[in-house]
Amino acid sequence: MTLLLEIVSNHIAPILFVAGLGALFGRLFRPDIKPLAHLAFYVLSPCFLFGVLTTTTISGDELLRLAGFTIAVVGTAGLMAWCFGRALKMSARLISAIMLSCMFVNAGNYGTPLSLFAFGEEAMARSLILYVFSSMLFFSLGVIVASRGKDSLRKALVGLFRVPALYALALAGFTRWMGWTVPQFVDRPISLIGQSAIPVMLLILGMQIGRTRWSRRLSVIGIIVGIRMIIMPAVAVAFSSLLKLNGPSQQAAVSFTSMPTAVIVTILALEYDVKPDIVTESVVLTTLLSPFTLTPIIAFLHT
Repeated sequence: MTLLLEIVSNHIAPILFVAGLGALFGRLFRPDIKPLAHLAFYVLSPCFLFGVLTTTTISGDELLRLAGFTIAVVGTAGLMAWCFGRALKMSARLISAIMLSCMFVNAGNYGTPLSLFAFGEEAMARSLILYVFSSMLFFSLGVIVASRGKDSLRKALVGLFRVPALYALALAGFTRWMGWTVPQFVDRPISLIGQSAIPVMLLILGMQIGRTRWSRRLSVIGIIVGIRMIIMPAVAVAFSSLLKLNGPSQQAAVSFTSMPTAVIVTILALEYDVKPDIVTESVVLTTLLSPFTLTPIIAFLHT
């Protein structure tokens, strides 16, 4: 019990507190979130990722296993959602909404700070890599699922090359491969910018949650919560064991898979008219329930 209380108070509560401030700020001042989200996506996150990857000790073999893990858990979540939808004879749009809500998690502005607070910088570095691989799948496979084949290949390729964190990953990898040391006049501003990524992303999360409208489709939301928050963490443990992810890698991988539905999924749902009310509600409900599911998972990963 003491360990669980410590996890909630020291690891999860700080994240919810900052997100709560963001929600309060959003309610009071109704700011335009898009410019802030673009800043976090195109500037803060890539700098944060580059700074972490150029100072961490992650091998190429481990990178491949983390990539394989991401593909495995995203694909499994999507397949399970599709099977549930088909078995219950749901419409194509509703199945797409459930698939998107189950496949993509809030790894950026929730998973990354949680990994840092709960497991330290080594786990956070791996969480960021999982976030990059997940983003690549989101802008390719996610677009295909949302569009159900319409312009999917073109939009998937365009979307993939618009992920700035991908370039940060490539540049950091090339720098490490060449054995270069980042000059101080470059490293300092990148580190300074990167340090603001986590608090800004948490504030954005709170502002987006504060604007949610409820659809009241409880049976559908129940399926999403069941897959996303209960089944997938167990699947993650199995895949991490299969791919021999240990220590910080396993901690990052399992906690990554246990995250609530990604906020960015709502943007894709709005663009393709894929039941955005369902998707938005799944984001909010899985986020609100996450302290109850993440607490025992973090405790398990500390054993």
